[in-house]
Amino acid sequence: MSLTVRGISYVTGETDADTVRADMRAIHDDLHCTTVMLIGTDVPAQAEAARIALDTGLDVYVRPYLPDRPRAELHRHLAATGAAAEELRAAHPGRVTLLVGSEFSLTQRGMLPGPRLFLRLQVLVRWRRFFDRRITRKLRPLLADALATARGVFDGPVTYAAGYWEDVDWTGFDVAGVNLYRMGSDPAAYERRLDALRREAAARGKPLVVTEFGCGAHAGAERSGPGGFRIVQWFAEKPRVREGHVRDEGTQAAYLTELIDLYAERGVHGCFVYTFAMRDFPHSPDDPRHDLDMAGFGVVRFAEGETKAWEKKEAYEAVAGRYGGIGGNRP
Repeated sequence: MSLTVRGISYVTGETDADTVRADMRAIHDDLHCTTVMLIGTDVPAQAEAARIALDTGLDVYVRPYLPDRPRAELHRHLAATGAAAEELRAAHPGRVTLLVGSEFSLTQRGMLPGPRLFLRLQVLVRWRRFFDRRITRKLRPLLADALATARGVFDGPVTYAAGYWEDVDWTGFDVAGVNLYRMGSDPAAYERRLDALRREAAARGKPLVVTEFGCGAHAGAERSGPGGFRIVQWFAEKPRVREGHVRDEGTQAAYLTELIDLYAERGVHGCFVYTFAMRDFPHSPDDPRHDLDMAGFGVVRFAEGETKAWEKKEAYEAVAGRYGGIGGNRP
């Protein structure tokens, strides 16, 4: 059955347990998700969020996030995350999946020039093709070591959220996971890439899960995909949206709807909308210059200074309608 995993990602460690609990109920009951991907750096906060999600009826994908750190620290953090995930898996068999990380060629030093993630992202966007071979050469041993670390502490399924530009050998993993954003003006090219990934995964006996997809809530965001954040001048005294950009929640809603439908049609095993909330991209209805939510990928929006109470965006209703129509989730 296609889209067995119908998910959304959620960043942990940003709010209290009661807020997490309310958010998980919304993800399960309103959005009709079967699964939530929990992204976090703080292991106890991530584990607490996972317990809440599991109690709510959601399966969980546990994804550690530790950018710009030495490799030894990365492996220690992964081991700690995996050990916490193993306790959850033992209590909830068949419902916990561990990721070893995400987009290592971007989040870790050494494959792209630049000491910080933001600088490497600029290189990736502009000159990635010059580094493809280097990325593949250095990524594979890092992934092998990360997989060995994960297997040493976690007995459930293991995957990785690969960048769409990364060439990953999925042989040792249980699931092939790819952050696959549609961008540009040729949707057919995206479909061809999706089909190729699905065939490659199937040839190795692995299900394909799209671990990230989404776009911002402004006109033209469907063409920029993961680059939607670039409409903001981040280094201004107060970050502001560049001239000429207009809020359009319908663009984001249509993008998510079209891709969920595509994944279901193509027989993809699962997908995760990126993302439930971006609390550091506040919505400013009275001042478009500072409406950072325009560039955000969340399906809910927050007023400036707010981290708990949110409002639904059009994307929220779009995801709820599509996931609910495919089959809903467990009670």
